[in-house]
Amino acid sequence: MHIPLFSQPHPASDYETAVSRYHALHNRHTPEPLNPLSRDILLTHGGMVEKAIVLFHGLTSSPRQFAQLGELLHQHGFNVLIPRVPFHGHADTMTTALSQLKATQVAALANEAVDIAQGLGRRVFAMGLSMGGVMTGWVTQFRADVEATALISPVFGLHVVPATQTRLLTEATLRLPNRFMWWDPEMENRGPGAKHAYPRFPTHALAQVLRLGFAVQDGVRRGETAVRRILFITNPNDEAVSSPMIAQVRHRWAQQPGVVVQSYVFDKALALNHDLIEPEHPQQNVTAVYPILLDLIANLTR
Repeated sequence: MHIPLFSQPHPASDYETAVSRYHALHNRHTPEPLNPLSRDILLTHGGMVEKAIVLFHGLTSSPRQFAQLGELLHQHGFNVLIPRVPFHGHADTMTTALSQLKATQVAALANEAVDIAQGLGRRVFAMGLSMGGVMTGWVTQFRADVEATALISPVFGLHVVPATQTRLLTEATLRLPNRFMWWDPEMENRGPGAKHAYPRFPTHALAQVLRLGFAVQDGVRRGETAVRRILFITNPNDEAVSSPMIAQVRHRWAQQPGVVVQSYVFDKALALNHDLIEPEHPQQNVTAVYPILLDLIANLTR
């Protein structure tokens, strides 16, 4: 499957258009009923403001993952958009629908979210975790109308897979039948995690997210990076994502003329999980994480 190495922006021209397009996104067809708590989120001040931010959630999660952080950003004056990625947020958390996810759909959702945000703020920013970090990476490479981005633990590769083998394994995974893997093999769907999130992931969906990451990396090699200020936020305790592949992307962006790349690494002593955003995660520490993120965003968007 070819993933376009470019975007086709169609930005909202004003606040009213942005809200109308948000409602169209919010009400789009889904193959199964949604969890009411897992739908797209839009927090506004009733009109266009100086700063708007798009927050992209992780694989098998939903906009609710970022809801509390989004509320805090809203209190700080942002208009906030948290879109739901296709096949996420279903009421049946054991759904098999997520196995249908394609990289092109994820890219299209990121593109539409940025289009909407153009009518919400005079300055637009984006941030995402894991899969959402890859989506933010796609925005970084291809959307020049975004001022700055923050990628939190983007899944450009997996911790357990050597960087040199990632593409080969990804394509092999897509040629094999899909499998569902438990996030917690011992507890399966009986764990104490967030009830809006799925307890398992399809191997094909994860492979599609990795393919979107490859499109970002290929785009860096072929052309100029669109966003000029980029922040990487990583966690030394993260056993999900590939640190070498994150470093590789960060290095390539830093080599681009005029691009400023900054990094923040959480203190290892915090013992954070990969999902450091979700307040319903049993190992959450949002009382430590959120103030740090708010300071980082304030510095990035000043």
